[in-house]
Amino acid sequence: MKLLVTAGPTREPLDPVRYLTNRSSGKMGYALAHAAAHAGHRVLLVSGPTALEVPDGVDFLPVETAAQMFEAVSRHIGRMDAAIHAAAVADYRPAATAEQKIKKTGETLTLELLRNPDILGSCRDAFGFDGVLVGFAAETGNLEANARDKLRRKGCDLVVANDVSQPGIGFDSDRNRVLLVHPDHTEPLPEDDKHALAHRIVHEVEALLAAKHRA
Repeated sequence: MKLLVTAGPTREPLDPVRYLTNRSSGKMGYALAHAAAHAGHRVLLVSGPTALEVPDGVDFLPVETAAQMFEAVSRHIGRMDAAIHAAAVADYRPAATAEQKIKKTGETLTLELLRNPDILGSCRDAFGFDGVLVGFAAETGNLEANARDKLRRKGCDLVVANDVSQPGIGFDSDRNRVLLVHPDHTEPLPEDDKHALAHRIVHEVEALLAAKHRA
């Protein structure tokens, strides 16, 4: 299987020293890339900035902004059998990036933000991808309902959902607890190490790909 994995946060620059980002460490995406490579698959890891080591046997493409990740995915997804979108991509970016450091001049600062391109939502129609498509949903409430809505809107075969408001799991942690949300059922996975969960998710992708080939 040829597999694309996105991972990590994106950084949207405000000026030469500041940017908008999020708390994603990239650990889940990197664990998925490692698990897939360990299972003998060919993996391309498209990652925003992290402090993690690239897993052995994985092709690596670093990016910084959502626009750069969009371009990388659009360029490479066509040759993939499956894609797992684990990156926490910024929904918005500054409308303008200042060429010089923004100075403190008042009590408030108003920023105009523009919506970033939807990478996962572009895979089916804009990119023409017909392989196994897996999205991630990091939520703080209504976990299954939000994940199922995402699965439907974006044409996913599977959405992996986790509640990032829960202490000790999700962002920055080595552990997670997720729901595997399929079109016709939901399977909860108990809290576990992200590497163990990654092997389980890769196995799920293998099964989905095999089912596509049988159809």
